[in-house]
Amino acid sequence: MTHQLQACDWDALATQALVGQVVRREDARAVLRAPDDELLAQLAAAYRVRRHYWQNRVRLHFLLNAQSGLCPEDCHYCSQSAVSTAEIEKYPLLARDKILAAAARAASVKAGTFCLVISGRTPGERVFEKVLDAVRAIRNTYDLRVCACLGLLSKDQACRLRDAGVTQVNHNLNTSERFHSEVCTTHTFDDRRLTVEHVRAAGLKTCSGGIVGMGESDDDIIDLALSLRELDVRSVPLNFLIPIAGTPFADRGALDPRRCLRVLCLFRLLLPSQELRIAGGREVHLRSMQVMGLYPANSIFIGDYLTTPGQAARDDLEMIRDAGFILEAPDGSPLSGDPLDGVSETVTA
Repeated sequence: MTHQLQACDWDALATQALVGQVVRREDARAVLRAPDDELLAQLAAAYRVRRHYWQNRVRLHFLLNAQSGLCPEDCHYCSQSAVSTAEIEKYPLLARDKILAAAARAASVKAGTFCLVISGRTPGERVFEKVLDAVRAIRNTYDLRVCACLGLLSKDQACRLRDAGVTQVNHNLNTSERFHSEVCTTHTFDDRRLTVEHVRAAGLKTCSGGIVGMGESDDDIIDLALSLRELDVRSVPLNFLIPIAGTPFADRGALDPRRCLRVLCLFRLLLPSQELRIAGGREVHLRSMQVMGLYPANSIFIGDYLTTPGQAARDDLEMIRDAGFILEAPDGSPLSGDPLDGVSETVTA
């Protein structure tokens, strides 16, 4: 018989998380398999942990797809991969002035972190030098943290990013070690894990998460969270698969808002002190329940994603304000005043 917690026990899991205990696997499964009438109690327990570490602050990240398509990897979820026939815009690395213009948009919608992403397995030296130059320009011009997502990296590359002013590097594990070969065959789970280890060894903040809805099991979701905990990843973006026509996973994505919220609750309980970010698929899968995701998570992307659009920045800021949350400044302090002050009606990021 499957172990299932009673409603009053969700708070006990929060207590375990707060004292540093790892939630047992059978309890983690119970979080994911709980009936809908337990959801509010689960969210309350997750919020107790979230508030302990992050109060009622929300971090905003702004993402720029600075180099699109042209990737030799076969990640089955990705519209930019070599096996994708999705109709997307493809272009080499954007010029520095365009990257700086995107950083200006990030600052205008009160993002604290600018995420510069390029497609590809690993950057060549010419592209890497241009990325470093763009990072220096951003840091000299705007009050923004910079997160770089550049594919597989060596420790030397991570150190050079640090020296240029990058504050964190994103490289997602994506899924469990067991399920990884179902998602990608051109690189391994260990390749991804090694890049995270190189980032940490360089003294940079580690940023790594995954994608839910690719056909993985509950245990795969649990194993992903435990792998991130073992690596002591500090920022965890959690994506919900958007099935894109032309990708191998175009027919996947059996998600609903309640399932997504339960996954977020589980990640908060297994990764209590980490920054937990609701990433791609938020608008598609959480829909009218987006704001409830901020009770386990303390961060979102504002604006668009890599090849799929997000909702208007003003809608996100209204959602945060109306729920009583407070934006966080790049230095981690709370921003005072109405988050909509100074934000144009027409800004869509």
